[in-house]
Amino acid sequence: MKALLALAVIALMGAVRPDAAASREPDFGSYWHDGRAEIDGYRITVHRYGHPRRGRGVMIYVTEPFSSSRHVKLEHASGTGGDAMDVLKLNLVRDFQTGIYDYHTILSLFVDSRDLSPVKVAFSSSEWCGQVYEQLDVRGSQLSQQVSSYFEGESSHQTLSIPASGIQEDELFIHLRGLRGPYLRPGERRRVPFLPSPFYRRLAHRVARWADATIERLARPATVVVPAGSFEADVYVVRPGDGRLGRFFVERAYPHRVVRWAWNAPAGGLGGTDGGELTGSTRLEYWRTHDPGDERYLSRIGLRAATP
Repeated sequence: MKALLALAVIALMGAVRPDAAASREPDFGSYWHDGRAEIDGYRITVHRYGHPRRGRGVMIYVTEPFSSSRHVKLEHASGTGGDAMDVLKLNLVRDFQTGIYDYHTILSLFVDSRDLSPVKVAFSSSEWCGQVYEQLDVRGSQLSQQVSSYFEGESSHQTLSIPASGIQEDELFIHLRGLRGPYLRPGERRRVPFLPSPFYRRLAHRVARWADATIERLARPATVVVPAGSFEADVYVVRPGDGRLGRFFVERAYPHRVVRWAWNAPAGGLGGTDGGELTGSTRLEYWRTHDPGDERYLSRIGLRAATP
């Protein structure tokens, strides 16, 4: 009888462990307003022109003051008459080679620090053929999309309604981290309206259109080995209506970094899927590390400076 009671207690402890762990995590403000940014390096693979392309990625998470009316970073937050808001910004940089020429892309996602709701997404891609810029601006229940492209017929402007509980793909890199509580409980599944990322749409030549996606958190964590080390990770599976399959491995310990992600392309697709493995991580005031010799900080995130 005592043995059975002990087993029951152990099972109960295992069932509540995620909530108990979450209650011991640092307050969002005390951690993310310490004056530093989190910088994560990645070894990435991008499927382009029918082949996997190896490259490097960097994710930079940082809080900053933002204009709630103009949706730009504020130089001086004081004296704005209540216009200032606090955002968590994610800059996701991808660099990869395709034959003789290379791609440089950056995606910036801004979310309201209070509830992690999206405010703005900006994306740019440059390669030897030209440049493309896309902006997705959230205004209430409307999403204003502006595309400027070097290619004929691609520049456009449209307004999309935002469905209730709709999520833009790049929000996954924030929501799945559970920085303000878990997005899903173990074993839970959710179906949501889903807008694919500008990065995927650019490389797969798709227009911006909402569709449904299923997001699931697997019941059991997994051990993941990446260049940065071995991690116990919660596993999320994402199935958008465009036929892709995504897997995200999120560090169980705070700050719940994305240690690996991978998208599989739909059959007959044009490519554009990508994945990454964590090579290193640090927290610092990176905007101050611009002097000769500061390239050494790249070793903290498992990357090296580009050689001339």
